[in-house]
Amino acid sequence: MKKYFLHREAPAFNVDYEKDLNPEQYSAVMHQDGPALVLAGAGTGKTRVVTYRVARLIESGIRAENILLLTFTNKAAKEMMRRVEHLIGRNIFGLFGGTFHHIGNLLLRQHYLLAGYRQGFSILDREDSKELFEACIADVYRKESVLPKGGVFSEIYSLSKNTGTSIGEIIPKRFPHFINAMEGIEKIMRLYEKKKSSLNLMDFDDLLIGWKKIFEENENIREYYSLKFKHILVDEYQDTNRLQSEIIDLTTGGVRNLMVVGDDAQSIYSFRGADFENILRFPDRYKETAIYKLTTNYRSTPEILNLANKIISNNRRQFHKELHSVASPGELPNVVPLKDVFEQAEFAASVVMDLNADGMSFDETAVLYRSHYQSMELQMEFQRRGIPFEIRSGLKFFEQAHIKDILSFLKIMVNQKDEIGWKRILKLIPGIGNITAGKLWEFIQPAERPADAICDAHRLVPKKAMEGFNAFLDILRTLNNEKYLSMPSGALDYILRHGYEDYLYNHYPNAELRIEDIEQMTRFAVRYDSLETFLSDLTLQGVTDAEAEGTEELNGRVVLSTVHQAKGLEWETVFIIGLNDGRFPSAKSLKNDDEEEERRLLYVGATRAKKLLYLCYPVTLDDWNSIGFSRPSRFIKELPRDCFEEIAVEDV
Repeated sequence: MKKYFLHREAPAFNVDYEKDLNPEQYSAVMHQDGPALVLAGAGTGKTRVVTYRVARLIESGIRAENILLLTFTNKAAKEMMRRVEHLIGRNIFGLFGGTFHHIGNLLLRQHYLLAGYRQGFSILDREDSKELFEACIADVYRKESVLPKGGVFSEIYSLSKNTGTSIGEIIPKRFPHFINAMEGIEKIMRLYEKKKSSLNLMDFDDLLIGWKKIFEENENIREYYSLKFKHILVDEYQDTNRLQSEIIDLTTGGVRNLMVVGDDAQSIYSFRGADFENILRFPDRYKETAIYKLTTNYRSTPEILNLANKIISNNRRQFHKELHSVASPGELPNVVPLKDVFEQAEFAASVVMDLNADGMSFDETAVLYRSHYQSMELQMEFQRRGIPFEIRSGLKFFEQAHIKDILSFLKIMVNQKDEIGWKRILKLIPGIGNITAGKLWEFIQPAERPADAICDAHRLVPKKAMEGFNAFLDILRTLNNEKYLSMPSGALDYILRHGYEDYLYNHYPNAELRIEDIEQMTRFAVRYDSLETFLSDLTLQGVTDAEAEGTEELNGRVVLSTVHQAKGLEWETVFIIGLNDGRFPSAKSLKNDDEEEERRLLYVGATRAKKLLYLCYPVTLDDWNSIGFSRPSRFIKELPRDCFEEIAVEDV
């Protein structure tokens, strides 16, 4: 028998890895086999490492279809694969790359029967899921109930599935407003599951649950994929939740060529279900893990990184690392105490204008904050001065639905002929929609005082809406008191506490954030002793955008954003405002013992800045009925004095 000998050439590397990468990056990219944890500090080239790692695996002879790349957006996966193809000069068709949900869908299309589905299943997006929950509620409860609406149900359900926590545990901790409706909520959840099954539907969470189920219950399938995926890479590993971590563990199987890339110091999404323990305990779960630390920062000045290092050093639970900069020395970060939130807004606006006059375009600047409500005075000040800005943390303050709702109550107090205001608040009553609201308006519109006429409109109201309608009339009677016309702050607070707060909890998963917005507007309204003047000023503040249109084309827009939304981005100049205890860190986080995550959040904010960093806090914070001194954030107080310069702001 003749024998043939295959002479395999050693892989030819088109990429000069040693030249293209710094020593830290090179070590991670050239990792051989076995588990690896790459701790990629802010601005250290995390994406570059993942991209070059994939290129290196392929150039080493690993086939593209034997690599699984998990990212948190499909866009990120596509961009990484595009870069790999550019690097190695050939197509990498067949590589499994994308989000957990994308990969889950690919697997379930092949093995749907094992997950309990039929061929051709449909996938519900978030809006579809919300509507299916609404249908379940309508099937069980024939009248308006105290149960949350579909969007809130969807949030509770998803959080439970992704964290492996029961509804009985989730409700008291995250949705205490519904603790008395627990039985009804669990009943709707069971019906939702039943409907999905009968209709051959999956929601996004089922894509992951099905993936896990198949691998747990079918050893042969699990082994097939663990052999198929010879190398698994996971990006942003610090943001994975418990379910995702379990899926990764199952998929890795016995080969265990798993490289996870992330930064424990930037783990800030526990409110979405992300589990900090996944990255922290990775070396415990995967013995003989090789740990690589990327600490060379290509973004910020040494002074900014020194402050950031000092911020995070106060966390006990972390992988210790210190970032160092390749940039030239710059200015010390500035800590700026200010009289109140209005002076804080004036200071930020003044510095932005000065920087722009010196040649820095507006889009090279960002103002960051812990919560969206903290941007209200800032938005008003920027609008007043004609500074173009873009909101990344949501809609502009006065464009938000809950702000429009509550201001509509005030508008009909001042102008009882305000049709738009009347229809908006009538539709807030459970059981009243567009048609009934229109009939009610037609009934009261001819009256001299529609607020009096509405009391005689009971016959137009459906029975299911009668209880809510009577409560609405009680609110109107109280607001009709002369004192509220001269006390807008009191009127806002009364509306919030007498029905609208419950409405927000029932309709929105982020009700607490919306309540914070209204409370901030209430504090702002303390400055006014006339409801009419208050409303006029707010309306005029919202119409100045057109004045800045020409400037925007040349200079861009200043970004206003929560720190959460700013992760992964960078600007020449960054302001972080509202650095007071109870604001940043938030009161809720301190209550729940989440101080270390809040400190990580400030670290993320500080490392967004390239050259200039301003940490601002007002000395006084006012409630709607009182004003008092407020302590600066504990995160500022624990900083060494030599890592920042304190600026004193004086009136000119």
